[in-house]
Amino acid sequence: MRMPQLSGLSVAGLSLTAALFIPAAAGALPVQKASDISVSLPITQVLVFGKNSRQSPEQFAAAESLNVKDVKRAHAASGLVECGEAHGAGQLTLVGNVITTAAHVFYDEQGALRGTGCTFAIEIDGRSVRVPVDLTSIKAGSTNPYAFPAVHDWAVAKLTKTIADATPYQLSDSVQAQAPVEFVARGHIDWGDGRRMSMEACRLHDQLSVGQEGTREFSFDCETGDGASGGAVLMGDDQMQLGAILVGWRSNKPYRAVPFSPTHYNFAVSIEGAFRTAVLDAAKKMVAGQR
Repeated sequence: MRMPQLSGLSVAGLSLTAALFIPAAAGALPVQKASDISVSLPITQVLVFGKNSRQSPEQFAAAESLNVKDVKRAHAASGLVECGEAHGAGQLTLVGNVITTAAHVFYDEQGALRGTGCTFAIEIDGRSVRVPVDLTSIKAGSTNPYAFPAVHDWAVAKLTKTIADATPYQLSDSVQAQAPVEFVARGHIDWGDGRRMSMEACRLHDQLSVGQEGTREFSFDCETGDGASGGAVLMGDDQMQLGAILVGWRSNKPYRAVPFSPTHYNFAVSIEGAFRTAVLDAAKKMVAGQR
């Protein structure tokens, strides 16, 4: 898997399992040069791999003095998108049969679908639920995400049937730099065999770029790992509104635990502009019973 070097930054997207993507999915995505990225980013400890501050729902609930069953139910919308031999994270959004994720979870380096069938899986009260994705329904910032800037690496898709027992995430009214966020995702290949949920409170940092369709790219300092692309970046007063999705990381010291900085960070794409419109349109059609 090629891993280009741009201005001293090596790049990796975080969608795949096993040997398919080590080091990874967004490896071919053009990135901003280091000189274009604000050097005012505060130094905050962020670990891309290895020992870090990700928490299980049980640990998160204990730390916040919450009921673990309530925490798991509140985040049951977070699931796993599996396509062929690859997987990424995704979540039910607005309604029980629409998911959001990163485009590179569905499309490979040649712009081809990763498999003839993809599924979305979540856990509800300890019970696994798996539903096929309607591949004809995918709307994406790019169907060839490796050939375009990361700000276009987003996708919305419909499921073939509604998951009724999980509460979908609602969309955030605004996405602001320097805002506190929570990153909730399944899929990290170093975390519960790529299926266990991880949770972490952290911060959205600087805006890095803006897409023509109105999406924006932000750096953020939650820990992430391969397999979690498309996971939920949550915000708002209750940290439960979906504002962005994880797309990847950039680092001049990949696979090492070093401080968050302009040369070592994770990045997310905001659900704004055409991305938001695609979610709203899919949800509206599903409510109306249309395909």
